[in-house]
Amino acid sequence: MPRSAAPIPAAGEDTATGRDPHRGAGTPLRAIAAFFDFERHRTTFRREIAAGLTTFITMSYIIAVNPAILKEAGIPAGPAMVATIGAAVIGTLIMGLYANRPFAIAPYMGENAFIAFTVVKMMGFSWQTALAAVFLSGVLFVALTAARIRQWLLDSVPLGLRYSFAAGIGMFLVFIGMNEAGIVALGVPGAPVRIGMLTSPQVLAAVGCFLLIAVLTIWEVPGAILIGILGTGAACFLLGLAPAPARWIGAPPDPRPLIFQIDLRHALSWPFAGVLLTIFMMAFIDTLGSLIGLSARAGFLDHQGRLPQIERPMLADAIATTAAGLIGTTTSGAYIESATGIAAGGRTGLTALVAALLFASALFVAPLITALPPAAYSPALIIVGLQMLTPISMIDFNDLTETIPAFAVVLLMSFTYNIGVGITGGFVLYPLFKLMTGRAREVRPGLWVLSGFSLLFFIFYPYR
Repeated sequence: MPRSAAPIPAAGEDTATGRDPHRGAGTPLRAIAAFFDFERHRTTFRREIAAGLTTFITMSYIIAVNPAILKEAGIPAGPAMVATIGAAVIGTLIMGLYANRPFAIAPYMGENAFIAFTVVKMMGFSWQTALAAVFLSGVLFVALTAARIRQWLLDSVPLGLRYSFAAGIGMFLVFIGMNEAGIVALGVPGAPVRIGMLTSPQVLAAVGCFLLIAVLTIWEVPGAILIGILGTGAACFLLGLAPAPARWIGAPPDPRPLIFQIDLRHALSWPFAGVLLTIFMMAFIDTLGSLIGLSARAGFLDHQGRLPQIERPMLADAIATTAAGLIGTTTSGAYIESATGIAAGGRTGLTALVAALLFASALFVAPLITALPPAAYSPALIIVGLQMLTPISMIDFNDLTETIPAFAVVLLMSFTYNIGVGITGGFVLYPLFKLMTGRAREVRPGLWVLSGFSLLFFIFYPYR
């Protein structure tokens, strides 16, 4: 029987002997077990700690990848790494201690690329303004979660669109990764992209990293992405393809260049309204997919497919996003990689607490992480993007009112180099096709609200 399908032992029961390993133990362990409700979740300390370690190893690539992406927006890599870890620690602690769920939080892939490549590089806004939008989104999330409006909006998004958002963001990340690796390069008018210089040592290193991560993933090796990143980085340092850091372990970089640097005045200006709306919608869509998907994997959903007390994990990611904007990183929320910890037996917030402590310890290997070359981290974007394509198989391709909006989402994200355009395009087209085919009843009221906001996005988008 696969490990993920193995029966969960009773609270405190040792997986090898069937006995309670804490029998006669001091009060602290029993108090912790009671706090996280081990008995109801039928779990043990051993399982929860192993699950937290597994979750951290699986998603720790974000420590290196997120700063590398944000660097494209002019955000200094060292402070960005500290902000990435800070957002992960804050959000994951709240998820564990308040929501009591085995979900780890970190800055989302997709949102970071949107901020760096679309908002800053393409549209010309400053990163300070973009971070202010992240902060405002977080504040709005907190208010909407408290009023239970956020759940109403999330429930209105049809499954087909949810799946297409994940696939579109996946394709977007794949293109960024291939470009950063040098596998593809900018072309000429009439041929926008072309093959890169595959004989370059740096490109060959990136290709080798991709193959290494792919093989380790196929073999189901825990931490395959992290192993690929660190292994390729070490090879690049040894072969002289990238300058090695002066030291491998040291104090964290100074985070002050990013803390409280948000530009609220420009973020609240009318030209920026479309970006603010997009960041808001991207965040709550990611939250919906992650929370429901992880909860289904852990067996937390009720008979109606709903997550009891969903406002608690929602509030955890809302607070994490608010903090993220203030300390210098992008929208944060529950990571789908938490599924690896769930497969290892994690069922309570202790899994999240362990992951949060491991993230905090990563602050002291900052010199190594910030020195990693693109050949080491860009293949991770390709692999993560590939993994995000899976949900597209869940779209109903026999119903064109579902397929066309979903297809438009993927196309618009990929070919406009803008995730927000894809999301809002889907919100406009889905109710339109349902209305034109006499099936308007299938559109929930919340989606009409989102469709109206999306029309405003296209009307006031700063086309350049």
